[in-house]
This record gives sequence, structure tokens and C-alpha cells, in this order.
Amino acid sequence: MNSSGYLLGYDIGSSSIKATLLDSETGKVIASATSPKTELDIITEKPGWAEQHPDTWWEHVKKTTAEIRSTTTANLRDVKAVGISYQMHGLVIVDHQKQPLRPSIIWCDSRAVDIGNKAF
Repeated sequence: MNSSGYLLGYDIGSSSIKATLLDSETGKVIASATSPKTELDIITEKPGWAEQHPDTWWEHVKKTTAEIRSTTTANLRDVKAVGISYQMHGLVIVDHQKQPLRPSIIWCDSRAVDIGNKAF
């Protein structure tokens, strides 16, 4: 079995999207990218609220992928596996077509702290 190729990892964070392309045999980093270059906006319509729209994450996943494609001669068709990590405790609500219905409530949202304290 030929195991040569690449591994592509994405970190979907609340401050940025990071991507790294690795050689699958050596583990050597071939290319990395981060988008945006400054922190992602957090929607804070009310005190304690923290939300981001999943479409924003997707746009930056595409940007990091394009940057990796443009900074290396590696053929992304040779990617053997994709790994994705996501910020903890995020809530993404989708419809039947798997389209986001609203911004995602992210890990640093604190609107339910009082309810949690009462339950505890």
C-alpha cells in the first residue's frame, strides 16, 4: 500500500481559521495559512452574548485553502485525509438542507450562566 500523499488539517477557532498541509510520510509541514490576518468579529448584540456566523468560517476555510494552494507546489488532489478541530461548546443550528439558520452561539457566550448556576 502506498501511503505517500498529504494530510490537511483545519482549526476552526473563534479568532481565526488555521490550516496546515503535512507530508503524510514524514509529518513535515509543507504549508500553513491563517485567515483572517486579524481576529474574526464576534457578534455581541447583548451583554454576555457571543456569536459568529458559520458562513464566515467557511469563507475563511476557503481562503486558507487557496493560500496553501498558492504557496506550495503540492497537488491538493494528493490529500489522503482531512482533519478538523472546532472551538469547544459551539452551537450551529441548521435547516433540512444543512444551511445555518442563525449565527452560531460560541464557547464564550455567557447568557445561560445564571440558569446553569441555578441548576447546579
